[in-house]
Formats: sequence, structure tokens, C-alpha cells
Amino acid sequence: MKLLRVGPPGQERPAVLDGAGNLREISGEIDGAFFASGGVARVRAALDRDELPVMEAAGLRIGPPVARPGKIVCIGLNYRDHAGETGAEPPAEPVVFMKAPSTVIGPYDEVLIPRGSVKTDWEVELAVVIGETARYVETHEEALAKVAGYTISNDVSEREFQLERGGQWDKGKSCETFNPLGPWLVTADEVPDPQDLGLRLWVDGEPYQNGSTKNMIFGVAEVVRYLSHFMVLEPGDVINTGTPAGVALGLPGTPYLRAGQVMELEIDGLGRQRQTVGQA
Repeated sequence: MKLLRVGPPGQERPAVLDGAGNLREISGEIDGAFFASGGVARVRAALDRDELPVMEAAGLRIGPPVARPGKIVCIGLNYRDHAGETGAEPPAEPVVFMKAPSTVIGPYDEVLIPRGSVKTDWEVELAVVIGETARYVETHEEALAKVAGYTISNDVSEREFQLERGGQWDKGKSCETFNPLGPWLVTADEVPDPQDLGLRLWVDGEPYQNGSTKNMIFGVAEVVRYLSHFMVLEPGDVINTGTPAGVALGLPGTPYLRAGQVMELEIDGLGRQRQTVGQA
């Protein structure tokens, strides 16, 4: 099942994409309370009973599939090839940092280069949306049971802010528009193996990233289990699970983003994103 939110920023309406490709309107909001109260099961049952009205989709903006997550937890250097291209050793434990929830935008919204930035970069990532509270999870089976579904994230990063300005990575990760999310949330039952998904990213039509989640150092189940021992993961929280090689930071000439460029991203079974780059 594919859940999404459509409409102008701040006025998005929740919907589900049915088997015929129609948008069906659902009540409420797709947020932490929705997941915590069994919203996925309710929508599935209503869809099966053909109770949801069809929405007119023409011209509608697609927003982020989750309404303002409580937190966005990110895993750094989680692909060996990406760690290698940045000159870092593969980590012995997950590298954890946070992105501000205000970074979240729709999958086709404009990404803004921050004022003073010269090193804005791209990162296609598998994003995990938590469906049940995860606290001190012990097994991988239990960890995956806490997942509501998966979507695409572009973990946009400003490398000078992140690596050269002191402090932690967060300041290079939390600029406005730095987390396009979507186009929809694919429920976990439709992703039988999150460790067998291809990820790809292009800039102005040129392919830069082409990897697979099978090459994660720490898989989805381990990431959820691990994080639950350091923080309570709550329904509606988002986890960005890392990016494969091919970011500007690791490429010859470091071709960082410039205003007017276009990024396109896709993950197998999860859809595509497309963002034009602007200037803040």
C-alpha cells in the first residue's frame, strides 16, 4: 500500500494510491498518531471495502508522505564504498546524527543552497518510517516489526558546514529543504527485503550514484535495534539509513550543486524524486 499527502505546503491532504492508480482520500493525517493508532490497518480495510472517495489528482503537488516527523535520525558512512570515497574507515558501530524535522519537503519541491554555501551535496537514501514505539529492542525480527514502511530521502548536505566549521555534523545537515521525502510511503508488507533495493541518483541527467541496500554495513533491522538502545523511537519518526558512493565530496573535481541544476533519485519499488536547485 502506498500512502501519500497531496496539496500546497501546509495544506496537504492524506491519500492512498489504489491498485488502479487512483488517489483515494483518507481522513485525519499521516503522522505519529496515525501510526500509533493502527492507521495503516484501518486504511487497508477501508480500501478493501471500497469506502474511500476518489480524489482528483490533476495538478496536485505531492508533499512529504509523513507530516512533520518527531525526529529524523541519520546513519552516516553506512556503505563501505561511500566511507572509502570520503577517506573514512568503515565504522565499527553506526555513526548517528540528526536532521531537523523542518528540513522535510516534498519530493518535487525546490532544494535551496544555503547562503554562503559552496559545498552543497546530494545523497540518495532509503528512509525508514517507524510505526510502533521501539525501546530496547533485542532482535532483528522485533526491529522490523516496528517499521511502518519505507520511502526515499535525499539527505542533502553542506560539506563545509558539516566538516570544516567545528562541532557535530548536524549544522551541515539541517538547513531548510535538506530532506526531500517521498513520493509516498510504501508499507512494510510490500518491501519483503529492505536489503535488496537498488538506489540511483542523477544530476542534470548524469548518473552519479548507483548502489544497493545489500551493501549497507548495518542493515535496517540492526539500525532500528541499535538506535532503540540509545533513544526511544516513536511512531512517525524517520531514519535515513545512509548513502552509497557517488556523492560530490568523493568525486574528482567535487562537482557540488549549483542553482539551476536538477537532481533525480529513485529506489526500486519506492518511486522517484526530482528537485530543481535554487538559492536561499
